[in-house]
Amino acid sequence: TPVQIKEFGAVNKIDFSPVPPYNYAVTASSRIHIYGRYSQEPIKTFSRFKDSAYCATYRDDGNLLVAGSEEGSIRLFDISGKAPLRQFDGHTKAVHVVGFLSDKYRIFSGGDDYSSNLWDIPSATEIVSYSEHTDYVRCGCASKLNEDVFITGSYDHTVKLFDARTKSSVMTIDHGQPVESVLLFPSGGLLVSAGGRYVKVWDVLKGGQLLVSLKNHHKTVTCLCLNSSGQRLLSGSLDRHVKIYSTTSYKVVHSFNYATSILSLALSPEDETIVVGMTNGVLNVKHRKPEERKENSRKRQPTYRTYMKGRTYMPKQEDFCVSKPVKRVLRKYDKLLKSFQSSKALDAVLDPSIRLYTPEVTVAVMQELHRRGTLRSALAGRDEKQINLLLTFVARRVIEPRFTSVLVTVADMITDIYQPVVGQSAIVDRQFLKLQEAIGKEIDYQEDLLEVLGMMDTLFATFTKKKATYLEENKSNSLTEATEKNVN
Repeated sequence: TPVQIKEFGAVNKIDFSPVPPYNYAVTASSRIHIYGRYSQEPIKTFSRFKDSAYCATYRDDGNLLVAGSEEGSIRLFDISGKAPLRQFDGHTKAVHVVGFLSDKYRIFSGGDDYSSNLWDIPSATEIVSYSEHTDYVRCGCASKLNEDVFITGSYDHTVKLFDARTKSSVMTIDHGQPVESVLLFPSGGLLVSAGGRYVKVWDVLKGGQLLVSLKNHHKTVTCLCLNSSGQRLLSGSLDRHVKIYSTTSYKVVHSFNYATSILSLALSPEDETIVVGMTNGVLNVKHRKPEERKENSRKRQPTYRTYMKGRTYMPKQEDFCVSKPVKRVLRKYDKLLKSFQSSKALDAVLDPSIRLYTPEVTVAVMQELHRRGTLRSALAGRDEKQINLLLTFVARRVIEPRFTSVLVTVADMITDIYQPVVGQSAIVDRQFLKLQEAIGKEIDYQEDLLEVLGMMDTLFATFTKKKATYLEENKSNSLTEATEKNVN
């Protein structure tokens, strides 16, 4: 059931905040009311206008609100405050259209003095003014992709595309009727204009080529709106209808009927709420009906026999067995190595679960980084705690023969990199001393072992007796026999 809220005058603009909780600003008469999605009373009001206010629009971050006025000034409000932060004076007549460019620091405006202006927020000054329209400027929008592009529509039947970097419009499109509303698709390639009984879609990338002209209303179309996915286009009209089109076929897929003529229309960012403002000052709020949850009906479970079926089957000789492929899951350090994040890969293998129980993995990653030539950069730029961890690991494992060749290189690099900071940290200095002590002891052991090996070689040389081989014995036997024969 729709909620009806009575405003002080005709609702000329409704704009949803782009950030949660998705409040919406309603501009009617000389006030701007901020409503919560389910509130029937305004939660905040801006009423610092002498005459009518127009086109209150949120910035992309939902923190600022800008609005035009009948006296020709533009006011910028902070959502958390009440008084205007900035006031922009330059238009000589009513300003019916205002909005933010996508860079968030500039405002565009259009007024009944036929001009389209661009303003700088920090300095509250006019950047450029375009006087190309020949009638009231009543609608506009900004590109979300290009921070310098904005579009205005006028009662002179034209839609003009402006680039802030140029001194004149870069494209003019003739709608054929006074333009009441314009809209850019999120892609920035398609432009929708509404005026008279027509809703027209133009291809901006093809220089403003007309793609389709829709004539589904029988009175002036006053407002346009897109849903969050861009798959539905909504149009509101003085004929009291809201038409919903599919943007793939541009056919009407749904229609809403209201009590009086429609001036403004907005859809919440989650497509959950549609708000319509009418000429009699009534605000109509419709919420999407929540989907009814199905009762958790207890499904009949398969029997035990179903689970055990085929468990005892033994394949025959002629059967062809298909094995299910085993999905390989990469370890964290493998993923980091694959994405060339050397420092993070080294951090991953210095984790206690790997460093203490599988030190070969840590050393293997160090070796791979050295092979790639990125070990030095991975070791550099570390704080006291990380250097302490590295030196502890190296000092403990460098004496293991399987790790010695790699860890000696690592120790050499660490010493070379962090030599300038020696003496600045007692913890790091202590670890360097431990490393020096471990390497010194290992060198002593090696020297002792070499001496022992020399002694053993000497002993083995004295103990060994040369034994005659089988061939030598045969040769000597044959020589003896031949000698005896000669003697005989």
